Amino acid sequence: MEDHILTVGLPSGSLMEPTVSLFAKAGYAISGANRSYRPTVDDPEMRIRLLRAQEISRYVEHGYLDCGITGRDWVEENESDIHEVTSLAYSKVSSNPTRWVLVVPDDSPIRTVKDLEGKRVATEAVGITKRFFERAGVQAEIEFSWGATEVKVPDLVDAIVDITETGSSLRANKLRIVDTLMESYPALFAAHSAWKNPWKREKIEKLSLLLKGALAARDLVGLKMNLPEKSLKNLLEALPALRNPTVSPLAQPGWVAIETVIEEKVVREIVPQLKMLGAEGIIEYPLNKVVY
Repeated sequence: MEDHILTVGLPSGSLMEPTVSLFAKAGYAISGANRSYRPTVDDPEMRIRLLRAQEISRYVEHGYLDCGITGRDWVEENESDIHEVTSLAYSKVSSNPTRWVLVVPDDSPIRTVKDLEGKRVATEAVGITKRFFERAGVQAEIEFSWGATEVKVPDLVDAIVDITETGSSLRANKLRIVDTLMESYPALFAAHSAWKNPWKREKIEKLSLLLKGALAARDLVGLKMNLPEKSLKNLLEALPALRNPTVSPLAQPGWVAIETVIEEKVVREIVPQLKMLGAEGIIEYPLNKVVY
C-alpha cells in the first residue's frame, strides 16, 4: 500500500448508514456509499472500501486494509491477529451492544446449554459457537447458517445462535434466549504493519480521536444564555445539571453570559427553570464533537 494513503474498511449492510453518519460528525464527508463499494471521501490521504463486517478483520490482518471498523465478534470469529485502536459504542439502532445469543422456541424443553448435548445448532458464527460449547463441555453439531436463521428452529435444528440488539425480532418469532455467548461493539482495528508505520499510525490515531469525539457528542447539546449576575449563585444551586459552566461578563453591567454542555434529554426540563431564574436569550445548539 502507498505510504501516504490510509486505506480504511467500513462495514456495509445495516451498520453502513450509522458509520457514514459517525464519520460525517467526525468531519469526513463520505459520498456514494449507497451506490459503490468504493465511495469517495473528502480527505486526499484516505481511501474508503465498503465490505461485509464479517470480512473486514481478515483483510486488515493481511494488510489489504490499513485499518477498519468491525465488531469484536467478527474479530473473535475469524481469530484475527490485529491491533484494537479504540472501541466505538454504537450500533444500527441504538448505543447498546449487539449480543450473540443461544435461542430456542418458547415452548422448547431446553433450558440450559447442557440440554443441547447431541443436538443440532445453526449459526453464522460457527467459531464463536463451537468455542462456547467446548467451554461448556457440551458436544453438539454446529452447522453454518447462510441466513434466515430464525426460521430454522425447531423444524431443521434444535437451537440457533443469532445476533440481536434489542431482542424484538426474537420475541416476534416466539423465540426464547437460553444464554448469551458474547456482547460486541464495533471498534477501530489496525493492521500491525500499518501501526508500525509512523505516518499511518499518526493518521489512524487522529481518526480515532475524531471518531471518539463524535460519539461523545452524540447525546449532548450546547446551551448558552444571559443572566443577571446576582442570580448566578441561585441558578447553579438549583440546577446541578449545569455542572461547571463557562461564565463571562457582558458589556452591560450586572449581567453575565453562561455557556455549558449538557445531555439533550435534560434540556426540556431545565429551560423553564432557567427562565424562572431570570435567564434570557437561551440558545440550544447541536454538537458534532466533544474531545476530552
